Amino acid sequence: MRLTADREGRITEEDSRQDRILEWLYSHRTGRLLLRPLVSAAFSRIGGRAADSRVSRLLIPGFIRGHAIDMSQYQPKEYRSYNDFFSRKLAGGTRSVNGEPGALVSPCDGRLSVRKITGDCVFKIKHTAYTVESLLGDRTLAAEYAGGYVWIFRLQVEDYHRYIYVDEGAVILQKEIPGVFHTVNPVANDCYPIYKENTRAFCVLQSAHFGRLVQMEVGAMLVGKIVNHSRGKRVRRGWEKGYFAFGGSTVVLLTRKGTVCPDRDIRENSAGGIETRVRLGERVGYAVTSGRKPDGSDLFRKR
Repeated sequence: MRLTADREGRITEEDSRQDRILEWLYSHRTGRLLLRPLVSAAFSRIGGRAADSRVSRLLIPGFIRGHAIDMSQYQPKEYRSYNDFFSRKLAGGTRSVNGEPGALVSPCDGRLSVRKITGDCVFKIKHTAYTVESLLGDRTLAAEYAGGYVWIFRLQVEDYHRYIYVDEGAVILQKEIPGVFHTVNPVANDCYPIYKENTRAFCVLQSAHFGRLVQMEVGAMLVGKIVNHSRGKRVRRGWEKGYFAFGGSTVVLLTRKGTVCPDRDIRENSAGGIETRVRLGERVGYAVTSGRKPDGSDLFRKR
């Protein structure tokens, strides 16, 4: 059972058949044996090829009905394959990106939780401890984020799977880290340190309003591709950074100490183990130099 909240504070219990299957796979010995091939890169490549086939189009109508997806939000087209549908684009005007200079925006649709990074560059997701070094594979870079925040945006299969840059600035480093493909469902995190084992890619952005931050994409079970566009060294807030192929996945932000603070509802929900449902482009935090009050009182519009 997972708890999520919307931005108006309404809390929902989420418990699906998929959650129960994943819980069995990750918490039982037999299930963990079955996981070994399922999380491999080879299995994700096979799944990706199947999702790219024309026959996979037959799965699309059932998926739309099963997840109650409002297709009026997306550009009308005839999809060539399931993956073509999965990476569908929003129709114009469906999302807007908050343009307030001091507003940190969500890079994607998803469920957000925020964790404080300790002075030793450790953060916890439930009972699993991570080091920023293990996430980035770089001790020197990790040390820059001691005392800051890690922002975890978890996408489910029904979510929009394209993501944007959260601010304008200069891309000063890009890196890919190969790995396996665990599900990013929270039940897996109780058994495996998924965010330091999964395939991931990140850039370091010298942003105009939030200092030097890391924006990372984490692949997940059946996600054979993290597709990042070539945008050059200078990027703008709201530009599409890339998209995920089929499966759940995660976008992670790292912000330095004293640069950004999460909005109050997100801080309180995260402290209570509740994920907050957010949408691409809406405000999720604010620059601490923006004149905001320490208690999070609004000087900007909330979203």
